[in-house]
Amino acid sequence: MNKAFKTANTILYCKNWQQTVAFYKDRLGLAVNFANDWFVEFCLAGGARLSIADQSRASVKSCGGAGITLALEVEEIEAVRAHMHESGLGPTDIRDHPWGARVFYFYDPEGHRIEIWQQKP
Repeated sequence: MNKAFKTANTILYCKNWQQTVAFYKDRLGLAVNFANDWFVEFCLAGGARLSIADQSRASVKSCGGAGITLALEVEEIEAVRAHMHESGLGPTDIRDHPWGARVFYFYDPEGHRIEIWQQKP
């Protein structure tokens, strides 16, 4: 069955829709794949997408970031963290994770935790 899936899209329903869209577009630099006046879909990598929906226009409401972590793998974690720090995004320090990776975290305006990770050599 998994060969039937062409893309994967995570949709975050947000109270602070405009702020959250600006965060992913302007601060993280994600490319917009689709946009209208209440829904924006960003491209991540390959067939992965991340969408931001305005909860006031949707049947699903915001979870306020509770229980959500967006985990994004990178190749050069030090450089990415330095850029996030210089951009004022407040990343945590890089630390070793028990499953063999190095990680740091920061949060979007809606409170969703974003994990940046790199596999240890």
